[in-house]
Amino acid sequence: MSRILITGASDGLGRALALALAERGHELVLHGRHADRLAEVAGATGAVALRADLAEQASVRRFASEIGDRYDSLDVLVNNAAVGFGAPGAPRELTRDGIELRLAVNYLAPHLLSRLLLPLLRKPATARIVNVASIGQADIDLDDLMMAHGYDGIRAYRRAKLAMICDTFDLAERLAGTGITVNCLHPATLMPTTLVRVAEFAPVSTLEQGLRATLRVVDDPALDGVTGRYFDGEREERVRAQAYDPAFRAALAARAAELTES
Repeated sequence: MSRILITGASDGLGRALALALAERGHELVLHGRHADRLAEVAGATGAVALRADLAEQASVRRFASEIGDRYDSLDVLVNNAAVGFGAPGAPRELTRDGIELRLAVNYLAPHLLSRLLLPLLRKPATARIVNVASIGQADIDLDDLMMAHGYDGIRAYRRAKLAMICDTFDLAERLAGTGITVNCLHPATLMPTTLVRVAEFAPVSTLEQGLRATLRVVDDPALDGVTGRYFDGEREERVRAQAYDPAFRAALAARAAELTES
């Protein structure tokens, strides 16, 4: 049995993942923003439920501190929480920290949370960080990281997901040889989730397809020791060129460290 923390577990893929992992006998810690939905999933899985707003860095830090107060180790961290494309034509939004919303939740929050929880992940002999990314990626403009010019919700989402992939590769290299693996995946395309409904897209894949791909990266023994990979469903694939450029990744990581004071 592993102790697994899932962010964004009150709906969609996170909820399905929690239910499936509970059936497999794992101990779960579930994060969400919506109290009623989170309580329902926690009740169905016997999990501990903790609320936090990952759009605010102070909340991310409090959340990590609460995890550290409750537990002395963690086997798997699943960074699943995300802000989607938004409704068509929705305006650019900033967090209380003054950061573009999708960049804050989809990239900076998992970047910060993963690092804050490293002491717990180092306690078991092996541990996993799983980042739920996307096949929808767009090149990142470091000179306009907050998308102050020409904002578009879909492009903001795609840029943040590419940033998450870059961070996956960076952290995997940093943690090589420690027993902690770091991988990311695109679970499935346009599953029938709230994210997709709000954006007014028609579903393409089933939730079951995305769940199967994610479960594999979370607890399949065949991936023991495998790190620094991106999976499209259950296949390892390549991503956009920026993610393989060490100089670009270093510049992006420096911006993330500055923005998160980490």
